[in-house]
Amino acid sequence: MNAPSNHETVPHKTSQTAALTDLLSIDRPSHPAVEDAPDGMYDDPYARSGFASLDYPVGVFFLDLRKSYMNRIRWHWHDEMEVLIINDGLAEVSTDDGTYTLRPGQGIVINQNVMHSIYSQNHENCTFYSFVFHPDFLFGHRNSYLQTQFLLPVQNFRLFKVLVLNESNPWHERILDAVNDAIAVNVTKPFGYEIATKGHLCRFWSELIARLPQLEPAPPPHVSLDEQRVKEAMLFIRTHHAEPISLDEIADSVHISKSECCRCFARTLQMTPFEYLMKYRIFEATKKMTAHPDAPLSISDLALSVGFNNTSYFNKIFKKFLGCTPTYYRTHKIPAAGQGDTGPFDVPAP
Repeated sequence: MNAPSNHETVPHKTSQTAALTDLLSIDRPSHPAVEDAPDGMYDDPYARSGFASLDYPVGVFFLDLRKSYMNRIRWHWHDEMEVLIINDGLAEVSTDDGTYTLRPGQGIVINQNVMHSIYSQNHENCTFYSFVFHPDFLFGHRNSYLQTQFLLPVQNFRLFKVLVLNESNPWHERILDAVNDAIAVNVTKPFGYEIATKGHLCRFWSELIARLPQLEPAPPPHVSLDEQRVKEAMLFIRTHHAEPISLDEIADSVHISKSECCRCFARTLQMTPFEYLMKYRIFEATKKMTAHPDAPLSISDLALSVGFNNTSYFNKIFKKFLGCTPTYYRTHKIPAAGQGDTGPFDVPAP
């Protein structure tokens, strides 16, 4: 199915959602109910929760990766389950298990607490809807028959991290219909839309759990030890990137040896802790260049602000990653010609 011509339409249109889709075919400025993603989702959504309120743990956001720095949303995770539906362009969604290319009309279900990053393929325009919800909205906060029978099997199914949804698959199309109906009522917000949302999510959940190979309750929720360690190390790097950081300190932050720390990063992110640190520092440097164009830092002050105490080394690493000097980047706001498709920023971003 082709992408809608108006970026405000629901991204996947079927006979079941056509009426609501027509309601949404209006310009953004005249429809304040359509909510752009908050800055945190574009910038540093690490270990975020609270995309919505506890009373109504549902959030619907329209994301335009042109507003995201370098057309990407960096590695993050959250307690909520997330469904992305592509509206325009090609999206690359990466987890520690692989990378998935999504076209307009396709979607992806991302399970709770799964590390993921999102970026536009070839740095082209990419827009999509993000539907975020906490399963407690459906099953409550206390142990119950419904939780045991229908929630725990999904939470505890270790192999379920993501599910790519294709319109050509009838089962997937029913899931997309349910999610798009939920998006539509959260955009138009008719009276009782919260109840309607719960109904659409129940449809979504029944379709999802019917296809999982394990329906019986499993052991307590599992996060791989590698992933848990890398998450903690990423947060340590994020907090201390502007300070001198050694591999020993990164490893100590997760209470493992240097060699084991390197193996965890290699198995999870396909890079070393030091590579991640350098990429994060350069990423932060480029953000600072564009954030304050009227009062730019000197290159030496910029280098120092992101953890480099040697300007020459900063220039060297910057050119290695982006194919140009910091001065060139500051002037042109893009990597040097021909470099943007080959640098380390085109693998999963920090």
